[in-house]
Parts: sequence; C-alpha cells; structure tokens
Amino acid sequence: MSDLTKMKVAEARDALRTGEVTSVELTQACLDAIDAADALGAFVHKTPDKALDMAHAADVRIKDGAAPAMCGIPMGIKDLFCTKGVASQAGSGILNGFIPEYESTVTTQLFDAGAVMLGKLNMDEFAMGSSNETSVYGNAVNPWRAGNDDAALTPGGSSGGSASAVAADLCLAATGTDTGGSIRQPAAFAGITGIKPTYGRCSRWGIVAFASSLDQAGPMTKDVRDAAIVLQAMCGHDPKDSTSADLAVPDFEAALTGDIRGKTIGIPREYRMEGMPDEIEALWAQGREMLQDAGAKIVDISLPHTKYALPAYYVIAPAEASSNLARYDGVRYGHRAKLSQGDGITEMYENTRAEGFGAEVQRRVMIGTYVLSAGFYDAYYNRARKVRTLIKQDFEQVFAEGVDAILTPATPSAAFPLGMEMDDPVQMYLNDVFTVTVSLAGLPGISVPAGLDKQGLPLGLQLIGRPWEEGDLLNTAYALERAAGFVAKPTKWW
Repeated sequence: MSDLTKMKVAEARDALRTGEVTSVELTQACLDAIDAADALGAFVHKTPDKALDMAHAADVRIKDGAAPAMCGIPMGIKDLFCTKGVASQAGSGILNGFIPEYESTVTTQLFDAGAVMLGKLNMDEFAMGSSNETSVYGNAVNPWRAGNDDAALTPGGSSGGSASAVAADLCLAATGTDTGGSIRQPAAFAGITGIKPTYGRCSRWGIVAFASSLDQAGPMTKDVRDAAIVLQAMCGHDPKDSTSADLAVPDFEAALTGDIRGKTIGIPREYRMEGMPDEIEALWAQGREMLQDAGAKIVDISLPHTKYALPAYYVIAPAEASSNLARYDGVRYGHRAKLSQGDGITEMYENTRAEGFGAEVQRRVMIGTYVLSAGFYDAYYNRARKVRTLIKQDFEQVFAEGVDAILTPATPSAAFPLGMEMDDPVQMYLNDVFTVTVSLAGLPGISVPAGLDKQGLPLGLQLIGRPWEEGDLLNTAYALERAAGFVAKPTKWW
C-alpha cells in the first residue's frame, strides 16, 4: 500500500484490522516522512525507537482481537504534554533538560488505547503565541504556500507544530491544547480539523499549565470523523484534576449521522467586524447556505459582550500565567543560570528567569503580575472576571432560546508570513478575536476547513456548541464538512 502517511485515522484503523497494513509499517512510513521534513520544524523531539516498540505491541494487540479504535495509530504529541522518559519542554528554554518521570493523563489514555507516539511537536513557548514564533526550538512552518510565493507562512499557534505535522501527513493525528484558540486557529491556517472540547472534558493533569481556568486539550486531525475517534480516547474523568468533569463519555463517532434537519444555527451579528476581509465574509455566507441546505434553521443572534472578550482574555490569561510560571525558578528542575561569586538566591531567580523565558512569556508574566498587584486587582482582574461572566451569560441566553450551535469564522485571515506580526503584539493578539469567547465561556468549539482564499490558502469556519454536547457539535461539523467538500492539500516543497 502506497502513501501510508496520507491515511486518515478511520482508514488506518480499518486497514490495521483487515491486515492490509501493520502498525510497524505505518509507523515506519511516518518516521521516514518526519526525517525528510525537518524544514517544517514540526517535530522537536523524535522518538523512533519508542514508536516502533509501541507499534510492535499494537500489532500483537490487534492480532489478538478487540483492540480499541486508536490501537496502532501513529500520532504526534504537543510538547506541552508531559511524557515519561521523553523531554517535555513546553517550547521553553527554562525547561531545558526536563524529562518527566510521569505521564500526563491524556497521553496515558491514548497510549493505553494503543496509540503510537512518534515524538514531541513544536509549539509557542508555554503556549503563549499565535504564530509558533516564540518557541525555543525555532519556528514551525506551514506546509502551505501562497500561490507562487516561496515566503514561509505561520502554521498558527500555539499548536503550530501539531497543525503543520498533520497537514503535511507526517502523522495521522496530533494532540493540541487550546487556551484562547490554540487548536482552532492553527487548524484553520493549515486546512485541518481541530476541536476544543468543553472545559473539564479532558484532564489537564500532566499538561504544563498556562492559564488553568482556560487550558483544554483536544485533537487535531485530517477530518471530523478522525477528531471524534481521537477525542473519544482523550476524554474521561480524572480524580487527579479537580476541574475534570465526572461525566460519561458518549460515542462521538456514532453521533456522526450528518443529519442536522431541524437544528437551529445562530449567526452572531457581533462577529461582523469592521475591516473583515471579503473572503472571510463570503466564506461565512457560504457556510450559512450549506447548513441551511442541509436542513438547519439559520437565525441571527446577539452576543453583546463579544467586543470585550479580547481585552478580558488578555487580563485573565496573563494573570493566571504569572502565578503558574512562578514555579520556574531554577531550584528544582530545568535551567539554572550560572552565578557569580557573591550572588544570592534573588540573583539566581532573576537571572534564571531572564535567561530561560522568551520575550513574549516575560511580557505576559509582567502584565499578569501588574493586573494582580494590590493597586490594580479590582480595576483590571476583577473587572475582567465580571466581563467573563457576562460573556458566558450571553451564550447561555442564546442556547436557552433554542440555538443548537453557532457558526462564525475561525480566523480573521488566512495564514500570514512568518515575522510579519512579531513586532506588534496587539496585532498578533487579534488573531484570537473569533476564538477567545468560546474559551472564556468554557464551551466546545471546532474549526473545519471550508475553502481557499485567492492565494490558494485554506480558510476555516468555526462551530460553537452547547456545553458537554461535543457529539452534537461534531455531527453539525460533519454536515458542514460534507457540504464544503474540502479536499485540498499543500503541494510538497519540503
């Protein structure tokens, strides 16, 4: 069988069980593709020996029968997930040399299901970024190119390595994390599918924390069915995580009927923003028509506090980051600055953090410390928390009125050239304008590739669902995916 790495998870699952291919063959094909794709900067810690051992074990398990759906599927793991015995740096120099003696709950569940780890994937440092340019490893690069232009494009962030690897067929699927859009935005930029489940659906234990009330793991895959299969293996209650929901995990793949007749889809008027590119507006209109043609009822809705979401997010997330990142001090693990004679513990802290943290992380830690300080706590942090409550209530009101899902653009543009927005943090933060509301409200959201812009770059649409109803959301996304018929792939240049 040729082009093994181009297989989707569902196709590979079936081929593994019929004996058309083995997990070892599939894994080796991915490892070869990874070695030939260093120009993408997607994989930062390769684990070929571990991968082949896991693949051999999966083949035995499959031959014995009754193997789970993910058994034998090779995938990449974002560097934010702690993996036992494998470097886990969160894309940061301050965790250089850190090799965990434990496994995150999400990766434990995936590996228990027989998934194969090919290696760790590039990401923005501590998940802080929208272009994968803040990584200590260097940039991840989007496999797509704009027309005949050879300029390197961002794969999005912070899960840029995951998006690049899946889009370039280096792995069949990847894990990502989403704090303000870090699964959905890179998925849209790379022409793949990415879902952020409801906050609490996937355990955060063993995932390096950025903003604890926002962080949520999810899969990045080649289509909606694959997203349902991988998400199924990632979810579940975890007593080690106090925010993990003790709810049964439904069969997400079984929910994919494609029948959305009678469903009500809301179109928020506040997402029609000044200066929105015509191509994004046109794609959004096409999405409305596609869902309507599939039998859904389209209604205009209002989410009045949307305009306050971005500033509220960039108060709350840095505040939580400043607290979470206080543990990186050079004492227990990771990087420690060399000290001069006479230096004390204060100098060690200062020098270690100055050397170990990149510019964007330093910026957010300082912002977070500022908004939590005694004189500004009420003026900024408490006010942002109140705005967050109002944003959540906006969604609750809309869902109470009978809306089943909400359709919006996923990003305000297609992928942009690397380096273009690095000198303007505010412009970079605006990439999250359509995704942060979903994170602040703790709702599930999915990005589905739905078209190409005039330069031939992928554009995504976002669907927002009711809390804990990922199955229904995935089915609506499945209907949208079928109607859009997106099959474009990047032309190989790497």
